[in-house]
Amino acid sequence: MQLPVMPPVPPMLAKAVSGMPDGALSYEPKWDGFRSIIFRDGDELEIGSRNEKPMTRYFPELVEALKENLPPRCVLDGEIVLVGASGDRLDFDALQQRIHPAASRVKLLAEQTPAKFVAFDLLALGDDDYTGRPFAERRAALEKALAGSKAPVHLTAATQDKETAEQWFRQFEGAGLDGIVAKPLDGSYQPDKRVMFKVKHERTADCVVAGYRVHKSGPDAIGSLLLGLYKDDGGLASVGVIGAFPMKRRQELFAELQTLVTDFDGHPWAWAKQEEGGRTPRNAGGSRWSAGKDLSFVP
Repeated sequence: MQLPVMPPVPPMLAKAVSGMPDGALSYEPKWDGFRSIIFRDGDELEIGSRNEKPMTRYFPELVEALKENLPPRCVLDGEIVLVGASGDRLDFDALQQRIHPAASRVKLLAEQTPAKFVAFDLLALGDDDYTGRPFAERRAALEKALAGSKAPVHLTAATQDKETAEQWFRQFEGAGLDGIVAKPLDGSYQPDKRVMFKVKHERTADCVVAGYRVHKSGPDAIGSLLLGLYKDDGGLASVGVIGAFPMKRRQELFAELQTLVTDFDGHPWAWAKQEEGGRTPRNAGGSRWSAGKDLSFVP
């Protein structure tokens, strides 16, 4: 493979804003999937992830589709997504299941839950590096490059009209999309830099803190809090974790929670102790995202 932009490349990022920004911007739906940069040089094709690790082997159906739909030599930024069984919304949980170490399982999932690729930026085309060019020019070239593309390869919708973007923001919330991304029309492609804007849907909930994990720096700081919501039958459902705290707050939380520490007797996730040695509150097995990690928690 010999391209003007070679892997690995960290993708350009977006900074969160509270409202739809104004200015010379291009607005796009914010897809809920795996951020991916596609490198294609003839018969060679590589799918890179946000953390710059190759994902090619996990999506064999996309490799063939991308070869059929992309220009012979190009580098594209986009999102791998998966439409759920209902057919009307994206299913990120099902997409996560596509990352599996067994080749036989990868092949089976490619047939049962095929993924799609949504392109939204162009980094290189032929022998030309497009990263230094303004987004307006990159978008025009991308539209031309994908003019004849067919499913499962798609070009993201885009508009320069703020009112249309606000309508999309309201309309797409129930379809599994994250919100809206706004890109400066005169902006260059800057890997790993937050030069775009993102407006995300926000929902709040009063959650139960069911436990915590200690921070990797030592046993006197919180790494993350395990959150739950009670179901109608009284059971406590795991709804995720939160761990975006400054170190000082991690240490304060650790001290505050010590009087509440209990054991697994009578805990809603007591089965976690028996099944996994207290490793996880999710009764659904592991994944490659958690492989090799200590997922034990303090109830």
